[in-house]
Amino acid sequence: MAFPGLVKDMLRPASVSELEGLISEGRNPRTSGIDAMSTYEMLRVMNDEDAKVASAVAAVLPQIARAVDAIYAAFLNGGRLIYIGAGTSGRLGVLDASECPPTFGVPESMVVGIIAGGDHALRNAVEGAEDGEQPAIDVLNSIQLSPRDVVVGLAVSGRTPYVLAGLRHASAVGATTIAISCNPASKLAKLANIAISPVVGPEVLTGSTRLKSGTAQKLILNMLSTASMIKIGKAFGNLMVDLRATNNKLAARAVLLVKQATNCTRDKAEQALTAAGQDVKLAILTLLTNTDISEAKKLLNASGGVLRCALAENQKSRITTARETA
Repeated sequence: MAFPGLVKDMLRPASVSELEGLISEGRNPRTSGIDAMSTYEMLRVMNDEDAKVASAVAAVLPQIARAVDAIYAAFLNGGRLIYIGAGTSGRLGVLDASECPPTFGVPESMVVGIIAGGDHALRNAVEGAEDGEQPAIDVLNSIQLSPRDVVVGLAVSGRTPYVLAGLRHASAVGATTIAISCNPASKLAKLANIAISPVVGPEVLTGSTRLKSGTAQKLILNMLSTASMIKIGKAFGNLMVDLRATNNKLAARAVLLVKQATNCTRDKAEQALTAAGQDVKLAILTLLTNTDISEAKKLLNASGGVLRCALAENQKSRITTARETA
């Protein structure tokens, strides 16, 4: 869909001046002659630039930690994690949200990805969508945004109107707001409760923020969702114990997870999974505690679904019983 007048509007001198001041729009001196490089030289300089991303993300770990704690608190309170962005940033948010249900066994509504232009924009450029403000407000209203939610605004420049409008509306509703941009002094960073602004420097191709900036965003999104899910009990050690076995590969992975957690045989793992209705966490608990499905479910429910807590509760109960019968 075209948005008449917006392209002309975007090219007004004030917008150009604003872009010129952004770190992400600067020209990289190392790649000024990239079009004359050999294939290997071109790839080598790209790889060297990509290597800077991890350290840039490391520099903002304190802010990422604050964001994870806020998301964790929201989950405990029945809130959601909502990503909102445009273009590459929006697609990365939708990708992270869509991978949470199969990986962690959570409802699709728990982590939501919103992109300017809607689902059509996942595969197609939607001209001018990022410049609309009201559509961001409308979509947040349509999912019944509440003060319990956390809204993460994704915009490398930190000036995308769609994302700014979304975060302003989220703030007005009372939701916790997080900004992920690659320009620390951006409007988005100043607007949010928590600002995460890794400085990755100018891109290999000037302004192509799907490169280093996009990689930084992906790393941060991985951390936000994964760490939050671990904190609410979706992992046991480093095992994904709430995995949904929705295809053959994941079914095989479920068996492997049970084996790894309990050191049992493949046959034993398959039997436990069958008895547990393919619930990995429940299967592990029955094997580690030598309890039946009914008792294991009670333990999990009493422990808020956290396997480590359920095991500790079982051990405590056994010790109490032993003392009483001694």
